[in-house]
Amino acid sequence: MTGPAVLTDVVDGVATITFARPEAMNSIDLATKTELLGALSETGADPSVRCVVLTGTGRAFSVGQDLKEHVTGLQTGTPDELWATVPEHYNPIALALHTIDKPVVAALNGVAAGAGASIAFLADIRIVAASAGFNLAFANIALSCDTGCSWTLPRLVGTTRALDLLFNPRTISADEALQLGIATEVVADDRFTDRVRTVAAALAAGPTLAYASIRAAVSYAATRPLAESLAFESEMMKRTGSSADHRRAVEAFLAKQRPTFTGA
Repeated sequence: MTGPAVLTDVVDGVATITFARPEAMNSIDLATKTELLGALSETGADPSVRCVVLTGTGRAFSVGQDLKEHVTGLQTGTPDELWATVPEHYNPIALALHTIDKPVVAALNGVAAGAGASIAFLADIRIVAASAGFNLAFANIALSCDTGCSWTLPRLVGTTRALDLLFNPRTISADEALQLGIATEVVADDRFTDRVRTVAAALAAGPTLAYASIRAAVSYAATRPLAESLAFESEMMKRTGSSADHRRAVEAFLAKQRPTFTGA
């Protein structure tokens, strides 16, 4: 009997969403898409969750679209049926990650390729095991890019470098990913799990609403002129300034104490 394609575990405010198809390098089939979107929706709506971690099992984070399933679709379906998966599955996953109101960490235990890499790019922080890497494999099978890669990658590395990586797919090592700005940090394999746990715990103990507002402001400003971005910043400052966490932080500052945040 086939088990779940995606596992979700919530501990101390951290929701860890894990690709659970190691025998298929965590390739993304229909079940994975459906379960991932469901997990993101549930954790996004759960007030007890204050940080989301995405990771994989086995040797890969995720190698992207399940090509065995894709070949079956090519042989039996129409183009409209086959490519409906982009607006019906991949796009909603990208938007769910982009708009979730809490910080997202991609913990890359292994290679992230194709849509797997695109999903990692949508995280706020990418912690990469030293043996892991990225591959923008789309052009190797004569496809365009998806799951927000056309939007995220140029913002991470610039348009010229993004086009080079997409036109000439290759494995980008963890160290090169750090140099390019794709990775937030690279961690030795034997320290990887502990480091992810430490980062996630710190984020889960932090001012969740402030994190959410910062990520919203940065995203908004990426495609807006300064005047509009300033206006949005004002909205986010009002939002966070009215929070219990802000009042608690100011009181702690005046008392020369460390604040304890509740996320609200």
